[in-house]
Amino acid sequence: MARNKNPEETVNLILDVAYRLFMEKGYEYTSIQDIIDHLGGLSKGAIYHHFKSKDDILIAVTDRMTEESNQMLTKIRDRSDLNGIEKLKTLFSDSLNRSVQDEIFAVAPNFHDNPKLLCSLLHETIEEAAPKYFFPIIEQGISDGTIQTDYPEQLAELISLIGNVWMDPMIFDSTEEESYRKAMVFQQMLKGLGIDILDQEMIDRMRELTTIYQEKK
Repeated sequence: MARNKNPEETVNLILDVAYRLFMEKGYEYTSIQDIIDHLGGLSKGAIYHHFKSKDDILIAVTDRMTEESNQMLTKIRDRSDLNGIEKLKTLFSDSLNRSVQDEIFAVAPNFHDNPKLLCSLLHETIEEAAPKYFFPIIEQGISDGTIQTDYPEQLAELISLIGNVWMDPMIFDSTEEESYRKAMVFQQMLKGLGIDILDQEMIDRMRELTTIYQEKK
């Protein structure tokens, strides 16, 4: 039986195999045993030494897939050539159009069957995305006059929650038409807040991602 070369290589091998199987079979239809069978002789203990469950493996796979996204969001937040509202629009547009999004929506599980993952997503949205990316951009928008609000922290949380949770078909199992209607309401809401950043191209992309998710089911 194969032995660990080193912990990092073992973790990378597990994540590589899990990612490929999640893509080919779907998360729900991939078992821990499936992953073990493709590890070249590594034991079940090798997996459980690094990951407590299949959910933990999926979180690690997703974290690795989105690492580039976080770098992208940081660059947008820190750009000096855009005002606040321009940064918000760029953040939404670039996030939707990352090529990795197609893979995420093709792999992702139904969150109804994964409450732990849903809780993790909610925590990340409120504790990471809102304060690290949306809030600083909104504060800049207030300073440069492109965004008007007396409640920047709450606005950051609201936009982040709607964009990352309410609009997510993996959570509400939305059809393409339902995603379109949600996007239109989101667009109207943002316009009402003086934040006209959601254009037709972004709405069409949301529908496209919903189709990718629905087709993998």
